Amino acid sequence: MSTCLILAAGEGKRMHPLTYTRPKVMLPIANKPILEWNLINAMKSGITDFIFIVGYKSEMVRNYFQDGSNWDVSIEYINQGKPLGTGHAISVVEPFIEKDFLILSGDTFLGSLDIQNVRKQSMSMGLCTVDHPEEYGIVKTENDAVVKIFEKMNEPFSNLINAGIYHFQKEIFPFLKQIKLSKRGEYELTDAINLVAKEMKINAVLVNQWRDIGYPWDLLEANREIVTDINPIREGLIEKFATIHGAVSIGKNTRVMNGSYIEGPVVIGENCKIGPNCYIRPYTSIGDGCHIGAASEIKNSVIMNHTNIPHHNYIGDSIIGQGCNLGSGTKVANLRLDKKNVVVTHGNKKIDTKRRKLGVIMGDNVQTGINASLNVGSIIGNDVFIGPGTIVDGLIRPHTHIY
Repeated sequence: MSTCLILAAGEGKRMHPLTYTRPKVMLPIANKPILEWNLINAMKSGITDFIFIVGYKSEMVRNYFQDGSNWDVSIEYINQGKPLGTGHAISVVEPFIEKDFLILSGDTFLGSLDIQNVRKQSMSMGLCTVDHPEEYGIVKTENDAVVKIFEKMNEPFSNLINAGIYHFQKEIFPFLKQIKLSKRGEYELTDAINLVAKEMKINAVLVNQWRDIGYPWDLLEANREIVTDINPIREGLIEKFATIHGAVSIGKNTRVMNGSYIEGPVVIGENCKIGPNCYIRPYTSIGDGCHIGAASEIKNSVIMNHTNIPHHNYIGDSIIGQGCNLGSGTKVANLRLDKKNVVVTHGNKKIDTKRRKLGVIMGDNVQTGINASLNVGSIIGNDVFIGPGTIVDGLIRPHTHIY
């Protein structure tokens, strides 16, 4: 039985502000971490033995998954230490690998059937086609074999890219010892693969269910896809005059109060208070211990655990971090007046999100006062305090107080 190695050591700086307080693989989609969805799909393909390569805030991963017994699998952990690239991450597991092993990126979604197909061939690599190949590693193939990987070309010759899933034998490890630091200052797994491809065949396997989570707003589309496919389970209390329409999952000890209207697909966690008289629209996921209150409307958003959106609030096309509290009348704008794509200030540059609708990306433990207004594409760091009546626009650094 193959061992599955999942790369889960990175911080995910492009996912700031959400990853200031958690590793990227622990970002929730439909109320489960990204890493858990990868674990579930790998399990469906028949894998029971896992090694997680951890690093940044590794205690969160360890505390959540523990030994894997809750999933009826075995999970071991190896700390990468200083993050020196994917090649380095793979090389540290050599003493723990007996024969063949599968490699998955912890922050990239793959379907269980795709994982099965890559496992079928002893030396193989998953590939997929995308609309913007310049953002990924371009793969040259001949006769269904990988010839070479070209990292992030400005003018790619193909839209066939590296999907981040591999099936290798132990023979890969000597090649990992031969690679040198790349221009990025890392030991790249793809450099070792290019060496292997010169001496033996690496089978090219096309995958179908693939989604990369590169920036915070990518969570919205991934969440949309997953909540659409979930079979709803209703374990909470739904009062007589609440309306549930479509596929809506409701967790244990959650109370949906009278006058609430929920249109699925929607996922609501445990120990939540929903309503009275609120409106939750499709493609929304609400974490555990949340309160969505009177005259509040939530649409196509990810709301993390223990966040309160208690009264007279509107949240659309947004990601709201854990432990936030929005004062009465807090509103999020999610559409430019000129209807053009939303451009955000992320890090030190402007980025076209390629989305017409995008509200706010909000980190953990943010508080807003009454009647705060959050403009289209605002990015708000963790532990920010926004005073009453304040208009927020652009990038707000963590621990900022705005009045």
